[in-house]
Amino acid sequence: MYDLIGDIHGHADELKALLTKLGYEEKNGVWQHPERKVIFLGDFIDRGPEQVESVRIPRAMVEAGHAMAVMGNHEFNAIAWAKQDPKNPGEYLRPHTDKNRNQHQVFLDAVGEDSSVHAEFIEWFEQLPFYLDLPELRVVHACWHPQYIDCLQPFLDGQQRALPNAWPSLTARGTVPFEAAEVILKGLEIPLPEGHAFEDKDGNERTDIRAEWWNLHGATYRDLAFVPPEVIKQIPHKPIPEHILPGYDQIKPVFVGHYWLSGEPELMADRIACLDYSIGAKGLGNNEGCKLVAYRWQGESALNPEHFVWVS
Repeated sequence: MYDLIGDIHGHADELKALLTKLGYEEKNGVWQHPERKVIFLGDFIDRGPEQVESVRIPRAMVEAGHAMAVMGNHEFNAIAWAKQDPKNPGEYLRPHTDKNRNQHQVFLDAVGEDSSVHAEFIEWFEQLPFYLDLPELRVVHACWHPQYIDCLQPFLDGQQRALPNAWPSLTARGTVPFEAAEVILKGLEIPLPEGHAFEDKDGNERTDIRAEWWNLHGATYRDLAFVPPEVIKQIPHKPIPEHILPGYDQIKPVFVGHYWLSGEPELMADRIACLDYSIGAKGLGNNEGCKLVAYRWQGESALNPEHFVWVS
């Protein structure tokens, strides 16, 4: 059976507390359980104070067979930041702009940019699959989108890991593989109706919203928008055309992270659970509601909200 753990974002102390709460013990440098394994949902890095340990703990568990893990958008970005663009010497697949550097600086400072530790971690990130489709459950960082998963297949190996030569394609804006990776790792964004916009938390005007991709029940843009509560009234109550959303087939449970939820963990749907409850925001001003969340899966197809476990 599996314990699925959401975005860690450099909070290794909370990870160790959560593993302890779940009954894992550290033996010979590896956290382990006699009967269970962890599945990490990605986003190990950036933001928090314990960047190195937040990678080394999951990595040791994966390599010892006590865990599995998928890639998050922060690992994807870290790889692209570190890889030079083969078509543009001296440039990188993720541009080294001030904005991109600021988002990644905590990690770079912790490992030492271009150090052996940095290279070692990037090499491990490259081994992370984009998703897991196990016999009884699915795991992806942000969005289970069958069409985009199909689009990624030419760029992945048999274990859903990016092929070594695929990175220029996966990071080329405006292409299908780039869009597919964006949706899988960052969620589905849909354009608002013409004439509508809102301001994000940084004061930038946005005309797209991140949407509840699994919901096909004739809901409106406002109903399905992942936006801060203070701007929700800026989102129109107009129906979303059904062809825009992929929905979810509900064949088996799917677990995601990424969405910076708050409050007490709850299911998104009978077979969909998000495990990111904003631990990455801890220490950034308002710690209220910041949780590192796990789901203790016991083999059930219909998920049980009583199986959420968390630490603050």
